[in-house]
Amino acid sequence: MNREVNIEVKKKIELSKRPYKGTRDLFPSDKRIQEYLFQKMRETALLFGYEPYDGPLLEEVELYKAKSGEELINEQIYSFTDRGDRLVAIRPEMTPTLARMVSQIYKEAARPLRWYAIPNLMRYEKPQKGRLREHWQFNCDIFGAPSSVGELEILSVSVHLLKNFGATENDFEILINDRHIVDDVFKKKFKLSSEQIYRLYKIIDRAKKVPSDTLDAMMTELMLEPDSKKGLYDYLEIKNFTDLFTFLDILNLSTTKEYFQNFTNKISAFNLDKYITYDPTIVRGLDYYTGVVFEIYDKHPDNRRALCGGGAYANLLEIFNEEPLPGVGFGLGDVTLKDFLSSHNLLPDFTKPDNDLYLTFQSEEGEQSAWNLATTLRQHGVKVTLALAPIKFNKAIPLATRCGARYVGFLAETEISENAVTLKNLKNSEQLKISITNISNILDFITSKDID
Repeated sequence: MNREVNIEVKKKIELSKRPYKGTRDLFPSDKRIQEYLFQKMRETALLFGYEPYDGPLLEEVELYKAKSGEELINEQIYSFTDRGDRLVAIRPEMTPTLARMVSQIYKEAARPLRWYAIPNLMRYEKPQKGRLREHWQFNCDIFGAPSSVGELEILSVSVHLLKNFGATENDFEILINDRHIVDDVFKKKFKLSSEQIYRLYKIIDRAKKVPSDTLDAMMTELMLEPDSKKGLYDYLEIKNFTDLFTFLDILNLSTTKEYFQNFTNKISAFNLDKYITYDPTIVRGLDYYTGVVFEIYDKHPDNRRALCGGGAYANLLEIFNEEPLPGVGFGLGDVTLKDFLSSHNLLPDFTKPDNDLYLTFQSEEGEQSAWNLATTLRQHGVKVTLALAPIKFNKAIPLATRCGARYVGFLAETEISENAVTLKNLKNSEQLKISITNISNILDFITSKDID
């Protein structure tokens, strides 16, 4: 009887072969793409002098409560109580961890601090195109840079990264705003309360994503004065920097205009203007942004969406009772980046692995020679995939092609007797027999450029 019950229980427990909802199984072909993305991210960061860092996968929930938005805390974090009765969360973003780490060393460290990371993050969101519950994100941040210069460098890093993948200004644009402008307009001219301003940030962040009647209904809920409501709609109609400066003139916000005009002049001087457009709806939902904010948008009609976002934050270290230290950074997820590159045909073919040589032997007598040659070539940096059993000639080339090798090597009876290896270039069919002891000639043949 017990045996029957156990069998019945086993039948009911069927493990799914699918990954957890909103996550991915990265098979080798997928991982090759991701590693390519990571490689370009690292290359770009290092070109600008940014250093790698990382932090723990788990953080105390209080860290996110101190500086992240309510939506993140209430709806998006994966949290649990550990065995030490601590409320912890799988990191949903990297900036709070970054702030915690910087607060430990910034007084002694040389400034500006330039750091980057590619952390694994998780948020409980509705999976959709370009957005999963788990992703990796390229984070670049600079702390302690002179006013406006750090923002310009971060913008340069983001532009250089996309150009590093082959993208141009025809493929993407950077939509930019400044929380100083938004705060001055809302507080000084429209006399809105802190609660109204907080709610208005959320509305403006969605302004281009909802129908006009829905936007009007959300505005009505704020119970704004008629002049303020009209002024806000005028604000949302701003299309470029010229419109913005005219709007600030009308509101007599001359100091704000001068500050931001100096910034836009540097945008032009640093040759970034062809990538950047002013957009009044870019306010960024996270509460810690205090200055310039931006989002990079894909221009492709089939993938018209934000690729990443970032901005300046001046008070992030205050949660650790430290003095303000200006910082600015951005985060770019691997999912949206892959979609962007695919939309513009900028993603190389990673369906096959990348190997230099597929080395085969045709009888047991060649096994030792093949093994020794593979070991020697690997010591010289050659990527060798070694056949682990005798393979017939007619199967060697298809197998070599499948494993992404540029060359195939044969160790048949003739080669064994002559202590040689026959190498064939799979692209142009050039073939050469070389002594196994002449490693330099083997390397020259394998590492030479293919001839069509």
